[in-house]
Amino acid sequence: MAQFTQIILYTDTDGRARFGERVLALTEGSPASRLSAVMPSAGYQMRHSPVGFRSQFHCTEKPQWVFILSGHMEIGLQGGQSRTFKPGEHFYSADVLPPGATFDPTVHGHWSRQVGEEPLVTLFVKDP
Repeated sequence: MAQFTQIILYTDTDGRARFGERVLALTEGSPASRLSAVMPSAGYQMRHSPVGFRSQFHCTEKPQWVFILSGHMEIGLQGGQSRTFKPGEHFYSADVLPPGATFDPTVHGHWSRQVGEEPLVTLFVKDP
């Protein structure tokens, strides 16, 4: 069976952001063009981040897919782990603040930055 590996940025039980993976089955379409089931969305946003862009630690407000259209995006986690995404790659950002927690930039969230000589262009597809 054909499948798609979804990269996930999520909040673990200790409140810290982590990377993980989930396999999505491609059960629809035809043998020549496999598709996943249709997933709901609540709109999308485009973002242009100039060369040199870097955010502070923050949590995702609501889960969303992030697709890299051009440039390179690095996501950094507490403890120094990071991962760089290039054009055509994606991740599902679901590292929301745990219920009842007050944001602590030494524990929660992630940072993002543009990497390289080319501005970063991303597409955010919002989960409902």
